[in-house]
Amino acid sequence: MQLLLGFLLALLIAFLAYKAHSLNKSGAVAAAFTGTIIFGVGGLSWAILLLTFFITSSALSRAFKKRKAKLEEKFSKGHERDAGQVFGNGGIATFFAALHYFYPNEPWVWVGFAASLAAVNADTWATELGVLNPNPPRMITNLTKVVEKGTSGGISLIGTLASLTGSALIGILAASLYGTADPVSVFFIVTLGGLAGSLFDSLLGGTVQAMYFCPTDQKETEKHPLHTCGTETVHIRGWTWLDNDLVNFSCGAFGVVVALIIAML
Repeated sequence: MQLLLGFLLALLIAFLAYKAHSLNKSGAVAAAFTGTIIFGVGGLSWAILLLTFFITSSALSRAFKKRKAKLEEKFSKGHERDAGQVFGNGGIATFFAALHYFYPNEPWVWVGFAASLAAVNADTWATELGVLNPNPPRMITNLTKVVEKGTSGGISLIGTLASLTGSALIGILAASLYGTADPVSVFFIVTLGGLAGSLFDSLLGGTVQAMYFCPTDQKETEKHPLHTCGTETVHIRGWTWLDNDLVNFSCGAFGVVVALIIAML
């Protein structure tokens, strides 16, 4: 019965998100699938964490549109999330929700689930709010190097604080909803794991993520094969198979690894 209710709830939310243009068709299908597992297997507490990530990230992606308009040429995709983005951000969380079916009483499963969402939430908040930083960001691999806003691997003070806040929000919910005898530890474990995942995302973006160049606009971009202007982009660095969706997936995975290591220690 819970799985059926989870499916109906996931279907409703995916449909509303599609109508609100937060998801495209493939994204809605993927969201219905991931939501069914997380809502249906995990239950209400798991659903709240997922919805917190999805609602806040969708809202932030629409906020400050004027300031972000010039940055759209940098990013591979817009605010309408497709299946790749849904699985990139929610794939790890879905895996841990499925594990919950087999290990319903293991706290590490909940920590892994929460840490993955804390990481992608932290990364999203950093990306969406980092644009508010009055000064241009600096490359994470070389903090003396100033780069354009929206550059993969660029970090700033406001972006990092936003990342910490986004991770802490999931950490607070994870600590309060799980009912553990030590909520403070859960909060710090999930929050630190999420922040670490976000910084790892930036590290990948500044080193091995596939990046391209538009000869017409003379701009570095994630877009491929065509830039916003319609010009074919040229690969300049990184692994061609490592796109932004896989980087987001790695962000969540790294957050889980760090959280579980801290938990063991």
